[in-house]
Amino acid sequence: MRIENFKDLYIAELQELVSMEDQLSDALKRMAEMAVHPSLKLALAEHQQETEQQAQRLQQILRRHGADARVHTDQAVESLIEETAKMMKMVTQDDLRDAAMIASAQKLEHYEIAAYGSAAALAGQLELREDQNILHESLEEEKATDAMLTTLAKGEVNLDALAA
Repeated sequence: MRIENFKDLYIAELQELVSMEDQLSDALKRMAEMAVHPSLKLALAEHQQETEQQAQRLQQILRRHGADARVHTDQAVESLIEETAKMMKMVTQDDLRDAAMIASAQKLEHYEIAAYGSAAALAGQLELREDQNILHESLEEEKATDAMLTTLAKGEVNLDALAA
C-alpha cells in the first residue's frame, strides 16, 4: 500500500485500528474464558464487548470516508497476541496465569492507547472534529481499561498470585 497524502495516512491508521480491534476481540474472548479470577473474567468479557463497539465506530468512520475497513492486518498486535498465548501455556498455576494475563492485556492496551492517540491527532490535523471526538472516546475507554486492570492487579489478582 502506497500512501499518497496525509489523509491517506489517516485512513491507513484507521484501517490498522480496525485490524487491531478485530484481533483483540477474539483474544479477549479467549482470555475471559481462560481467566479464573471472577473479577478478571468479568473485566475481560466487558472489554471484549467494548472492543467490538470500538471496531464498529471505526468502520463507520471509514465508510464515511469511502474506505474499506479490511485491507490490513496489524502484525504488531498479532505478535503481542501470540506472545500472550505462549505465556498462558508457560504459566500453569491459575492465580499466576491470571496475573500474567493482566500483564499481557496491559501491553495490548498500551499499544491501543498509542494507536488511538495517533489517529485522533491526525484527525485533528485534518480538522475532522467528529472523527477526532469518536477516536478520543475510544482512547479514553482504553485508558480506563488500563487503569482498571492496574487496580484489579494490585488489589486482587496479584495478591492471590503472591499467596499461591
